Amino acid sequence: MKFILARKVEMTRLFGEDGRVRAGTILAATPVTVTQVKTVEGKDGYQAVQVGEGERRPKNISKAVLGHTKDKGFRAIREFKGEEGAEVGAQIGLETFAVGDTVRVSGLSKGRGFAGVVKRHGFHGGPRSHGQKHSEREPGSIGGSGGRAGGRVAKGIRMAGRMGQDRVTVENLRVLALDAKEGRMIVSGAVPGSRGTLLEVRSAPSSAEATKGK
Repeated sequence: MKFILARKVEMTRLFGEDGRVRAGTILAATPVTVTQVKTVEGKDGYQAVQVGEGERRPKNISKAVLGHTKDKGFRAIREFKGEEGAEVGAQIGLETFAVGDTVRVSGLSKGRGFAGVVKRHGFHGGPRSHGQKHSEREPGSIGGSGGRAGGRVAKGIRMAGRMGQDRVTVENLRVLALDAKEGRMIVSGAVPGSRGTLLEVRSAPSSAEATKGK
């Protein structure tokens, strides 16, 4: 399988040969370096490839991480489970991908802070009439009346709270354009996160692999 780390640049649009316009997202990707290869037979007990991306001052990195990466200051380190066939120190770039490939992109969604139930869960709120004054955006009753929850607030009930900063994976995106020399690729549709968000891009599993995973 193909995989790489990239950072979100911005959204754009492309006109295809058929004249149709397609929304896409520009991703910037520099070659990543393999820092560790994990195997089922080894002490880790599972198969994965760990890679490092970007540059960072060694003085800002802990000695444990510097020892692990052989004194190389990476900006970020991520792990791709289930991957194999890589060697420590090898470089992986965008040339492994091709226009038309189907990929899945994972990353952290935008953090939106503390949000109420209307914004966070799409509640309609209370009525705007019949004497209502401050309850337009209130959640309503949260107690477990009757025998539903024994008079307590049931675990998992939708309420106000922190919104965003969740790991999101978008499946079945297609590579629309690719420039390995410039380190740019355009994938169809939208991807999670704001500009500059670090994303994990990997090729979509084949039907055989997907069936095996289930």
